[in-house]
Amino acid sequence: MEEKQLPETPQDVSNKEVIRSLKKRNWKSYFKEFFMLFLAVFCGFLAENYRGNMVEKQQEKQFIQSFIEDLKSDTATIRVALDFRKLKMMQMDSLMHLLRNQTIKGHENELYFFGRSLVRSVWFQNNDRTFAQLKNSGSLRLIRNEQATDSIMSYQKLIEKLITNHEDERTERYNAFPVLSQIFNPFVFDQMVTASGIQRPTDNPPLRSYDPALQQGLAFCIHQLKGSTFLIEVRLAQLNNKAIQLIALLTKEYDLE
Repeated sequence: MEEKQLPETPQDVSNKEVIRSLKKRNWKSYFKEFFMLFLAVFCGFLAENYRGNMVEKQQEKQFIQSFIEDLKSDTATIRVALDFRKLKMMQMDSLMHLLRNQTIKGHENELYFFGRSLVRSVWFQNNDRTFAQLKNSGSLRLIRNEQATDSIMSYQKLIEKLITNHEDERTERYNAFPVLSQIFNPFVFDQMVTASGIQRPTDNPPLRSYDPALQQGLAFCIHQLKGSTFLIEVRLAQLNNKAIQLIALLTKEYDLE
């Protein structure tokens, strides 16, 4: 018995047309589609990469602006530290002069004041807000300007040297404590320390000891501290100049006028 062929449905006709269309397509059409797809992906990659570079450049500029503000803060702090160092050097010269010329009795007032001031110090503490952020977050790579990077690192190296000088000075100050405690009356020292700073005694209170050997020991301590103070003063002046130069360089390189 002969089977009857069912009439084609609209769906069957549509499927046959799709099949005929696929058979007619050659390799050029497939290549064209692949190329268009590749081009779309590649352009998207370029756009994303460009957007990422723009974001990083903006971050770099923001970091530089912040670092410049830190440098300006440093120069202000350096000026205060330099003024202290100059005053401290004059005080040590005066104390050394009294000891060298044996101008002791009748000048206890000055000896107490300069002796108590001898072990005071002011440390320069740089504003490392931005540099610490760059270092801890691994964002130093954002600073792409080689000259800027080298100058920033050079500035930080000089700060590290200054910290070492401060550490040496602290050791020398501690070494002076035993000698001072044998020469000066601690109760007089205690009365001299006030909320507004070290004040001179109102009269010439006697020293605890007038032993020349102790005076020689004190003179040696002063000599050591003068050397450290001189070196710190030189380093501070160098750091101040480098900060000013670095501000000018970064302002120029990043067009921050």
